[in-house]
Order: sequence, then C-alpha cells, then structure tokens
Amino acid sequence: MAPRRSARLVPLLCLALVLALSAPAVAADAADAASPGAAPPDAAAPSRPGEVSTIPNWQLQSSAVDTAPGEVVSRPGFPARGWLRVSARSTVMAGLIENGRYPDLNYSTNLRDAVNPADFTVPWWYRRTFVAQPRPGRHTFLRLNGGVIARGEIWLNGTRIAGGDQVAGAYPAQELDITEHLRSGRNALAIKAIPGDPNKELLVSFLDWSPPPPDNNTGIWRDVQLATTGPVSLVDSRVSTALALPGLDRADLTVRAEVRNNTDRPLRTEIDGRVGSIRLRQTVELPPRETRTVTFAPDAHPQLVLRHPRVWWPAQLGDQPLYRLDLTARVDRAVSDERGSTFGIRDVKAPLNAQGDRRFEINGRPLLIRGAGWASDLFLRTQPQRLADQLRYVRDLGLNTLRLEGKQEDHELVELADRMGIMVLPGWECCTKWEKYGTWTDSDLAVAAASARSEARRLRDHPSVIGFLVGSDAAPPAAVERAYLDAFRSVDWQTPIISSAKRLSSPELGTSGMKMDGPYWWVPPNYWYNDRLGGAFGFASEVGPGPTIPELDSLRRYLSPAEIEDLWRHPDRRHYHLAQKEVFGTLTLFARAMNLRHGPPRDRDDFLRKAQLMNYEANRAQMEAFGRDFSDPARPATGVIYWMLNNAWPTLYWHLWDYNLAPAGSYFGAKNALRPLHVQYSYDDRSAVIVNTGPKDARGLTVRSTVFSVDGTVLADETVGGRDVGSGSALRALTVPRSQGTHLLRLLLLDSEGRQVDRNVYWLSDRVDELDYANSTWWHTPITSGADYTGLQSMPEARIATSVRTEPGPDGTLRTVVTIRNPAGSGPAAFFLRANLRRGPDGDQVTPVRWSDNYVTLWPGESTELRAEYRAGDLGGARPHVEVTGWNTPRVG
Repeated sequence: MAPRRSARLVPLLCLALVLALSAPAVAADAADAASPGAAPPDAAAPSRPGEVSTIPNWQLQSSAVDTAPGEVVSRPGFPARGWLRVSARSTVMAGLIENGRYPDLNYSTNLRDAVNPADFTVPWWYRRTFVAQPRPGRHTFLRLNGGVIARGEIWLNGTRIAGGDQVAGAYPAQELDITEHLRSGRNALAIKAIPGDPNKELLVSFLDWSPPPPDNNTGIWRDVQLATTGPVSLVDSRVSTALALPGLDRADLTVRAEVRNNTDRPLRTEIDGRVGSIRLRQTVELPPRETRTVTFAPDAHPQLVLRHPRVWWPAQLGDQPLYRLDLTARVDRAVSDERGSTFGIRDVKAPLNAQGDRRFEINGRPLLIRGAGWASDLFLRTQPQRLADQLRYVRDLGLNTLRLEGKQEDHELVELADRMGIMVLPGWECCTKWEKYGTWTDSDLAVAAASARSEARRLRDHPSVIGFLVGSDAAPPAAVERAYLDAFRSVDWQTPIISSAKRLSSPELGTSGMKMDGPYWWVPPNYWYNDRLGGAFGFASEVGPGPTIPELDSLRRYLSPAEIEDLWRHPDRRHYHLAQKEVFGTLTLFARAMNLRHGPPRDRDDFLRKAQLMNYEANRAQMEAFGRDFSDPARPATGVIYWMLNNAWPTLYWHLWDYNLAPAGSYFGAKNALRPLHVQYSYDDRSAVIVNTGPKDARGLTVRSTVFSVDGTVLADETVGGRDVGSGSALRALTVPRSQGTHLLRLLLLDSEGRQVDRNVYWLSDRVDELDYANSTWWHTPITSGADYTGLQSMPEARIATSVRTEPGPDGTLRTVVTIRNPAGSGPAAFFLRANLRRGPDGDQVTPVRWSDNYVTLWPGESTELRAEYRAGDLGGARPHVEVTGWNTPRVG
C-alpha cells in the first residue's frame, strides 16, 4: 500500500535537510540499537563451511558530513555518531526516506522541491560491524550480489579490499576473499558508494517513466553477504534441461558446477549431488588456486534421464512444479562447501515465423505473449509484500509475461514468477549509456560483459525466464554482441537471446522479430485493428494508449486539490505527475479525444468517469485485437507488451493499476479481454469473435448478440450455436448489424450446456474514429473525427439494488460478495457500475483488492455477483463496506 499522505511541502526543507545531516550528533547508544541513528548490533559471519549470511542492515552517512577516510571509517572502533540506520538493501535516497528525512515524496511536487540534488554529488558511506571466528582451513568471502551504484570502494578493518575500478556498474556480482583481513572478534566493513550518471555509466535509470531519483540510485541495492567455505568452494551450480518434444515424456538433465581450490596445494574433492531421489557423485583433482567445471551428464549418469518429468507451464496452461538441486563438496570427508538451488523443466523457443516476426513456443506449443512492462520502485526499495501483491494482480488479470527493461529486480521477483506461472522477459534498458555504444570504452565493455554474466547466472535456472533482450531501442554492434553472447554461453544460458525490442538486427543474432512503432499515447480502440504501426500483427514489444487516470481516491493521495482540478480545467498545462518528456507532459490529446467523443466534462467527477470509460475501452481493445489475430494466417499477432504494467512513482499514465495498487478502468478493461474463453467485438469488421487462449478446445458454444438503444430498446438480437473453437484460435461467429446513433452491444457466450461463460458490453456509434496515419509520430496517431458517444450523457436513470456478504478466506484473507440487481421490468441499462470496497461507510478505499469483475452493465431483470478478495488486516479494524456507483444510477451503499 502507498504511504499515507504527509503534511504539505514547506519552504526551507532543503535547508532543514542539510542542517540535519551536518549538525553535531550525540554518540550512538549501543544499549538502544533500535533508536534513530543508533548503531545496529553486530552481525555475525558464518563459521560453518557452506553457510551464507546476509548483512541485515547498515549505517549510512554522507562523505561531506563525515570526512574520515576509508582506513579510518572501516576500523572496528570508529565512532559512527549520528549515522543513519538503513535496511540491508538501500540506495541513499531509500535510506533517507526510511529515516523520515523528507515529507511524502509521492505527494504533489515534493520530489522536486523537498530534495537538494547537491546532497548526492558526493560519495556516501555504508558501514557495518560483525563478529567473526576465523579458523585455520576456513575461507571467508564477501559477496556482492549486484553492483554498488555507480561504483564502490570496499574497506575492511582499515584495508581497502577493492576499488571503484573493480566494483563498477549496477549488475556485476563480486566475490572477494577477505580471509587474510578477517579478525577474531569484531570486524568493520565499510563501502563507499560513488555517485554516477546513467548517461555515462551502466546503471539503472527511469527515463520518461517518472522523474529521476535525485541520487541516481546511488548505493547498495542488492544483498551483501558473507560466506564461509573450507579449502574448496562451489562457485556456481546449474541444471540444463532437454525436454523431449512433442510428447514431453522424457527430460535429460545435465548438472554442472564450478569448483574452486582456495589453497596453494593440490586437492582431491568429492562432489555429491542430489535431485530428488537421484544421487550423483564425482571426484575431481584440483591444482592449486584452480577453478574447474564438474559435469554430470546423462551419458555417464543415466539416472539423469527422467521419464515422465513434471513439466513447468505458464499459469494459463498448466502447473508449475519445481525441482531442487543440492551439491556438497568434501575434502578428506569433511564438508567444504554446500550449494542449493531450484529449477524447472520446460522448453522455450522463439523462432521467426514466415513473416519474420518473433513467435514464442513453450514446451512445443505456440503461445501468444500478452504481457506488460514492469516498473521497479523508483528508489529500488525491497518491498516483498508489495511485490507479491502486484504479481497476484498479474495472475488475476490473466497476463502471462512481464518484460523487465533494465530493472531486473532481485531474486524475489523471479522466485514468485516461478511459483505463480508468470513468464519473465528481462533485458537491458534503452537510451542511456547502455545503448550509447559509440561512447563505450574498454572498461565499459568489461562492465557490460560482467553484467551479462552475472544476470545470466542469476536468472538461468528459473523456468519463468523465457529469454533476454540484449538491446531495447537499439541493437548491439558486433563487439558488444560478442561480449554478451560469450558471457551468456559461459554459464549455459538456454533460452532465446534477442538483439533488440525494436525491428533491428545485430551481426550474429540477426533481426529481433519485434516492432516498436508506438503508440505510447491515447489512440481509439479501432487503432489496434489495423495492419499499420502498432496494430495487432507481429510482436509489439511496448505499446499502449498512454494516459490512465486513477480514480478520485488515489488522486487525493498524491495530488493537491488544485492539481486535480487542473486535470480537467487546464489539460494543456504541464503536470508534474505526467512524464518529464515533453510529448507526454500534458493531457491535451486525451482531453481533445474526450471532448470530441463524449463531450466536454461538466466537472471533476464527470471528467473522471469519462476517463475510466476511455481507459477501459482502450485497454480492452488492445488486448482483444492481439488475441483475435494470433491465429490470423496472413499476418498473425505473436505478442504484445502493454506499456506499462505499474508505476515506479505515482503517475497519470502507463499503468494497469495505479501506484496505490487500486485497480480501475484500465485494469478491468484488460482483465475482460484476457479471459481464456472470451467473446469480443471487432472494431474493423463488426464481427463477434470467440477467442480461446485456454489449454483445451471448446465445443458446442453459443453466441448471442443484442444491440440496445440508450433508452433500453432492443434494436437487434441474434443467436448462433454449435460453434467449436480450438485452443489457441479464434472464430468469427456472427456480424453485428449497424445501428444509428450511440448504442450498446451485449455479447453473451454460452457453453454446450447453456451456461454463461463470458459476457461483454460495448458502447458503439454510427460514426467511427478516423485515424490520421499521415501525421503519425513514434508516439501517437491522431484522429480527424471521432466516434460519437454523447448519447450516453442522456441515458435515463436506472435504479439498482444490492446485497453484500463477507466470508473468511485462506491465510488471513476475506471475501466480500456483492450481488447487484437491476430490478426494473423495462427501461435502460444500469451502465458502467463500479463496486468499491471501503474501510467502513466513510473510510478509505481498500487496496490491494482482487475483484472478479467490475464496471459492469445490467439491463432490467439482470443481476450479477462480484467477488472481492483482500487481506483482513488491510481493513484496519473497520468493517468492510461496499458502495456501488454507476454512469446513470444513484450511489448505493
């Protein structure tokens, strides 16, 4: 959940922050380690071979405030007075926010006005004391599981272990042998994080996704660990899988591990492995200081041939079983090191089809990729519950893929994705140093190669990961491509490597088979049903209709009243919660389309309800068009990545749920379109189409199409039955007749027993949106005339009745069920009904919440049941309260 809105910005906050950071501080009280600024209790280095411990938290200070050099800061007795206590993974900004140094940076312009950028032009120190018990024959290593942003100096007990030339970039993992520098008893570790510029170094940045973090994410953003082994270490372990296709009745496993001799003498090592009931053993001779790869292959170890393996599938197609590999290295029968990991058995291919478009195949089955672009937290904070909540939304929506562009998160995301059946397509980011290849030095190339090797090693065994994009808006030149490919292949990467998310080529990988032709800003629904630019053909790697206006509950959390009013009164004004890039900085085009199609908004609430209608319509159309045309024989749609899924910081664009995890029109439009067995309307040829993206064929289906005037009069009604639709295909069932003026279309899909399996409602016009392709840009295609939905303004009032019940669910959750009825005998539909869950009658909106459906439309005599699932603890002790609002209905509840 988003933080509670703080007090308004006051002048002199920047000055107050500087004074707070530089004021004399009292000595830390070791007896009160939990008090602000107090030194945390000593951590403990592992003592048993094979153990790894994560440094749990840090002390943080600016080098402009504490000017002591590294050899002093890293001494155990250094008095770190006034240093802040921050989390184990914490950029500088994240640490300052954690310690309450700013007002709510999500609110209004606080992020711009309350932070002094000069605070982040100097290095910052991270410091931690820990207790160790070194013993002869034991080796202790410091592991950086990702880089120190932008560069880092590592100091231990007064000695510099590594410098910024070695610890550079956001992603390269490091393992440093600190055995010789370790003391018995108390030790002190200090890391100097040196700031950088994403246009000059290979870092993490947010481009036009949000305002940039003021510190450029300087600091520690992944775990720092201490590991102890004996004379031999297991540096890496992995499992390559070869799944028999198409039968899936056999899988050959190959287990590999890098084994390192940490001593100056030759050693004989026994490597024991276990995969379930499978046992492995091999003896390896290691010369002094040498690392060798130990391989267990099926030809020498026939037990690695699995009959009838448990195969991993995306959630929409099957289960997600995982296997575990455990390895132990022994020297003279004593355990020297241990390593464990999980993996899945699945096959991923992504060939180019006859049209030159990338098409993914999972376990031999062609699969339409319908995903969205993931945004990490702007300050790279670790938020496990928020992460899990968002991935539950992904499952609830029916999306099957996340694209990670240059923000690869940490292990929690891919571990959740493995268990939840969500595919992940990571890659490097666009437009910064990562793609300014002409400016790269030999040092940059080395950092890029180390980044690729580290990320490939980290992601390789996760079955959710289906490939890697080594370019986004550009493809790498030959030398860079070779460095990447060598890095990936050195760790046995198995899934596709793709040159770019744009239709570009690199020398060895060839064409990407993807397109990046926009749009990124508002377009009408019929845009997606054209064979131009971002329309539903090929693989669109990042496309979406841009502005996604949250509902009033969310807007009040991060916009001032005046800023909310500006959204509809002054849409041409630059808005801080829109993008920093000028073309995305106003709501001009969105407002122009609203005025043309729906009529100018009368007030704030009218603007917001029309915005939800436009968000629902545009997002549904995008996903439906690609779903329909996946089986188009002439130019199939093979994939679409909605831009974007979520926000790094609260914005008014590019999301399927807002920063407060509140689902609104965008969410429910996409969710409607992503149902596995779905009936939908085509904006190009007016066909009603059955789309089956589920795992099984569907037979004996019936489609009913009914067209209504806005006053409820039936204008046309047609039913066709006996329709069979294979898995992964679409069938045009009937053509919807033309009608005059603004009208509504209801589509029903019934199974062979006459039970309703899907329902979909559209608002249509006898006028169509005319697209002006001649004036298209990379981000937008304008319209010259628009569909006329102004008839919705004059819909007669409809009255609804509701009943609500709440029941307990598993693991501390609740389920609230609201039944909505339109009890009238005749008359208009109750249009675009929104059920909202609150903490009591006058309380805040409950988020996150997973609704079975929302923004529904009911004609007289119809009813529906909507289910909301949420955590009981999120009620804050209040009783759940449901209110239902609608386009032409009084509020109920």
